Amino acid sequence: MTDRLDTVVIGAGVIGLAVARRLALAGRQVVVLEAEAREAMHTSSRNSEVIHAGIYYPRNSLKARLCVEGRRQLYDYCSERRIPVRRTGKLIVACDESQLADLEEYRRRAKANGVLDLQPLVPRDVGVLEPAVRCVAALLSPSTGVIDSHAYITALRADLESAEGVIVFRSRVTNIEIGKKGFLLQLAEDDQPVVCTTLVNAAGLWAPGIAARIANFPRRQVPRHYYAKGHYFVLQGRSPFGRLVYPVAGGGGLGVHVTLDIAGSARFGPDVEWVDDIDYTFDETRKPAFVDAIRCYYPDLQADRLAPGYTGIRPKVSGALEPVADFIVQGPNVHGVPGLINLFGIESPGLTASLAIADLAHQAVSDRNYRIQVH
Repeated sequence: MTDRLDTVVIGAGVIGLAVARRLALAGRQVVVLEAEAREAMHTSSRNSEVIHAGIYYPRNSLKARLCVEGRRQLYDYCSERRIPVRRTGKLIVACDESQLADLEEYRRRAKANGVLDLQPLVPRDVGVLEPAVRCVAALLSPSTGVIDSHAYITALRADLESAEGVIVFRSRVTNIEIGKKGFLLQLAEDDQPVVCTTLVNAAGLWAPGIAARIANFPRRQVPRHYYAKGHYFVLQGRSPFGRLVYPVAGGGGLGVHVTLDIAGSARFGPDVEWVDDIDYTFDETRKPAFVDAIRCYYPDLQADRLAPGYTGIRPKVSGALEPVADFIVQGPNVHGVPGLINLFGIESPGLTASLAIADLAHQAVSDRNYRIQVH
């Protein structure tokens, strides 16, 4: 790794692997530097594993465009690679009449984003589809589904390595200098810097910190970062749900919702806890709040069936009292550094959008005049 490399991707989460795969398949020499001992140990493996339709996001936002395109690509990719996936469908439910306006806003946004298959439901319709669910109205999203995210990540890595891409684990980047013909990356474990022409910062939770370590990089282009921790409780025993069930969103997330794994087991989450550090400790004292939130739409929940599951942390670039931010895909036309792509705030629907994000990064790397839309 002492020779000059073509492209280095920092981070082997689902976004880093998708971008690295796309660049390697296009013929670039790609090395992925990952600080952990294996791939996808953080946000990529600690989420709901949902394939989103593209309902919630403002028209023409990156989240809207890349989610809708990414969903199409992801279902096709799963079919081609035989990755376990289920089009379960999803109900978005209004628990009382004060939330009916929110459902109407979701319908409006979905239509603007090109999601044309939403179906309005009255309580009787919901009772037929999901007898355990209680609400005053709902929307059915047939194109929402769930994926085996671990199988997907394994497939991305296999594609990357088949295209002669390389992942180097336990490689923590501590400093980056901008040279005349590229970048010099100092690793914590090596005195010899890694030299590359193109650099993609896909470090997820650590992406703003990586950008801040680039010597002479304009600090105004490094967004503030926030961590939103979410807990998931699992439902012990047989699940009464055949579809995902989401309440109206709020508080920096999509609410404490029902998701299903590939086998059909149910879990509830995530909640939102704003934290300062990356800590995956499970706080069982949050259970009463979960019970209250879930009984809004599942009144027959038996609290003793909820068991601690896992936690995850979302990399956010907007805080608790701020409007939810869009993805930030930042190229040379924004920060003025040739060959550098920063990916900030890639939270939900990042998994769904991953292949489309990879296409966008490839286009930006390949076309110096390409202007990335940044929000």
